[in-house]
Amino acid sequence: HDMKFGLFINAQHPVGESVPQRIAEASEQTRLAREAGFDMICAGQHYLSHPYQMSAIIPLLARLTADAEGMEIAATVLLIPLLNPVDVAETCATLDAMSGGRFVLGIGIGYRDEEYTAFGIQRSERIPRLIEAMEIIRLLWTEDEVEYNGTYYKVPKVRVATRPVQKPHPPIWVAANGPPAIARAARWGYPWVINPHATIGMVSGQLDYYRKIAAEAGQPMPATLPMMRELYVAPDSATAYAESRPYLESKYAAYAAWGQDKAMPEGESFSVPFDQLARDRFLIGNPEEVVREIQRYRDELGVNHLNIRVQWPGMPHANAMRQLEILGKEVLPRFR
Repeated sequence: HDMKFGLFINAQHPVGESVPQRIAEASEQTRLAREAGFDMICAGQHYLSHPYQMSAIIPLLARLTADAEGMEIAATVLLIPLLNPVDVAETCATLDAMSGGRFVLGIGIGYRDEEYTAFGIQRSERIPRLIEAMEIIRLLWTEDEVEYNGTYYKVPKVRVATRPVQKPHPPIWVAANGPPAIARAARWGYPWVINPHATIGMVSGQLDYYRKIAAEAGQPMPATLPMMRELYVAPDSATAYAESRPYLESKYAAYAAWGQDKAMPEGESFSVPFDQLARDRFLIGNPEEVVREIQRYRDELGVNHLNIRVQWPGMPHANAMRQLEILGKEVLPRFR
């Protein structure tokens, strides 16, 4: 199998920066990624994202879809328990139409109290809401008539007309940090999106678990095994470390403040020295090192879809563009 590559667009910016300018730059990065041979662009969702300004994912992806002709467009991920499933179904059907049937819906439950409070959702209801919402979304995408009476969501008896282009529906990827969420993805038979914060050792054990639960549930392994990674490539390793460090360090300090590491298994902490944080977690180096590491993900883990983030809040656009050039010339061709 060929390895597919996605570019994760950085939509978070320090306060004081020009968001219009950053959105124009994201559009430029999308066009270059397409020329470089990337297969997908994707972006993530958060609300009330202090210390950063953050563009809302759906309008941002809709804007970038115009520059991403022929590429897949992925929401990685929508925080489903915060959102109304009818809205999600119709919005994603629209993005599927805009992209010519190339939309991928990534789903997650989120981990930040501020988001739950602001949307009036009890944190304890995350999972039952997710399960109901996904049932409704699938029904709206596939049935001629839908009626649904759940604990959290109700849909009156309706004829459904707004449909995605893809049949039976767009791919659904499930983001998961810990065992219960990984098991849910496996039982549903959906690809598990491996998060960018996990070390390779941790992922390897979690993948065994995912495969075991899928087999027990009688689900075939999905054809796609997607993984997200932080990546910084430069002509030499020392430059790659020096140029990425300030931005990755402050991004992971913000994650620690948000409690992202608390959502991870095994007492993971992001409050550690950079070299330790980067080891087995970030893809930083020269093209040859980056190629070797990606080959390792493919050969040891079976990953066949790598979504990479090459820019973090505050990093200049030029750094991202330079990396996309190198990736297009020296990294992606090695996997074709």
